[in-house]
Amino acid sequence: MEYRKLGKTDIDVSKICLGTMTFGEQNSEAEAFEQLDYALEKGVNFIDCAEMYPVPPKPETYGETEEIIGNWLQKRGRRADVVLASKVTGRSAANSGVGHIRGGPRLDRAQILKACDDSLSRLKTDYIDLYQVHWPERQSNFFGKLGYQHGEDDGVDISETLSALQELVEAGKVRHIGLSNETPWGMHRYLRLAAHGNKPRIASIQNPYSLLNRTFEVGLAEMAIREQCGLLAYSPLAFGTLSGKYLDGARPAGARLTLFERFQRYTGERAVSATTQYVNLARESGLDPAQMALAFVTQQPFVTSNIIGATTMAQLESNIASADIELAADQLAAIEDIHSQTPNPAP
Repeated sequence: MEYRKLGKTDIDVSKICLGTMTFGEQNSEAEAFEQLDYALEKGVNFIDCAEMYPVPPKPETYGETEEIIGNWLQKRGRRADVVLASKVTGRSAANSGVGHIRGGPRLDRAQILKACDDSLSRLKTDYIDLYQVHWPERQSNFFGKLGYQHGEDDGVDISETLSALQELVEAGKVRHIGLSNETPWGMHRYLRLAAHGNKPRIASIQNPYSLLNRTFEVGLAEMAIREQCGLLAYSPLAFGTLSGKYLDGARPAGARLTLFERFQRYTGERAVSATTQYVNLARESGLDPAQMALAFVTQQPFVTSNIIGATTMAQLESNIASADIELAADQLAAIEDIHSQTPNPAP
């Protein structure tokens, strides 16, 4: 397993990160323990979670993912062996599904401090290595929105959010901070406040990135490289669609798109057409489609770590094994060919 620096910190993280948002919903605690044990055995030292997990979020399961990870850490005694990342939930509309979190989550000082303390309690640890803002407080174009429509209500100012995160760092509860679902402007704002206000510097940005969604390349990739604030890529398989298992209208039992109708981001006509081409390319190249899709993400120069997720051990084993694949120049050229014909069909 290859390890890469987390931003400008002294932390080395595996280029494959174990995503955990199925723990407590699609995966039981016993299954989660098995995944965690296997991932560490294969050299994965990076675990990503969030206070709102599992997904889809609901009051009955709120915080259960962190509780499962906390139970595993306590029973295995391996806290020092992992780099643990979590997230504080951002502001959302009333019908977003996270209204049960603190009566409506905000990124103000009081809520951030409480959110972190609650996460630490569930995770059964004294510190979180990377504490991330799950999405911006302000209204902006994230979660698949390409067009930007300016709104006057920015809510809690980023300076207050960053000051609260600074308190957590100074208290030793958080080692480093990061962003998620951010834009170039938001990333620049955090970096500028850190540089000019003696605040903690963001170490990473966690945004979607896959063969079906390469919008990160437009403005954020250069920022990530030049500012040494790399991408933690989530949804690298586009909710599993790039494995090809949903093609021709298939809906495998127990799969996410089968269970949850809300996840339609990667199933539009253009996305399905592009997915078919990528799957065919992989098979023609003698590659597993999912492993090809993951390998493409992992070897991008702006990616620090590729966040994989699995509901079965077979999926997990295959996803982690993708770390050993290096796509050849002709394979990358063929991928660019498909991308140029159908760019970003599922942002």
